[in-house]
Amino acid sequence: MFSLTPADIDAIRLSTQVAVAATLLSLPFGFIAAYLITFATFRGKLLLEVLINLPLTLPPVVVGYLLLLLLGKNGWVGSLLNDMGIRVIFTLKAAVIASAVVGFPLLVRSMRIGMESIDPHLIHASRTLGARWYDTLLTVILPLSLPGLLAGSSLMFARSLGEFGATIIVAGNIPGRTQTLPLAIYEYASSPTSESMALSLCLVSVIISISVLFLHELLHKKMTRKT
Repeated sequence: MFSLTPADIDAIRLSTQVAVAATLLSLPFGFIAAYLITFATFRGKLLLEVLINLPLTLPPVVVGYLLLLLLGKNGWVGSLLNDMGIRVIFTLKAAVIASAVVGFPLLVRSMRIGMESIDPHLIHASRTLGARWYDTLLTVILPLSLPGLLAGSSLMFARSLGEFGATIIVAGNIPGRTQTLPLAIYEYASSPTSESMALSLCLVSVIISISVLFLHELLHKKMTRKT
């Protein structure tokens, strides 16, 4: 029977918070990365593309362990944050960072597709009329990239909702604090007496994911029609 406990509601709430925060955090960096890859010409461009797409090929636990080394007390970034009194590891902030890193390539790829679909003549006309590069960026590229931006955001949101491997390493599985929906399902699945609870959360996860992916496909079709 479908039922949710208060802890399950907390897990759903935390998953949503992490997914929203990770998506919002990644948007400006994703836009910059997609812009550089699409329009800029510079040495090291191939290396940038490889680094951006690396989390897609690495196991999530590897990403999580590397983040643990970086953000831990003895890590390069972690030691600086620790000196400022900021703790990241085993907090919700770590879950947001893990989701942002893992989902970032999907965001950039969708934004890049949106930017590549822009008619180059529009950009050329803007520059010919005397617009500076940032005017062209704000008045031509950004508005025309909006479908790709929204599609990428929805895809990253869905990916963040399902993030498990990196999250459990850097954020742990603390009920009410860092236990997201996948972690709660994992905990229920580890107990032979909690099968119905695991199925309930799986159903919630499927409903949310289908809804987000349906939105993504609508945006993708809209973007494809423009090309």
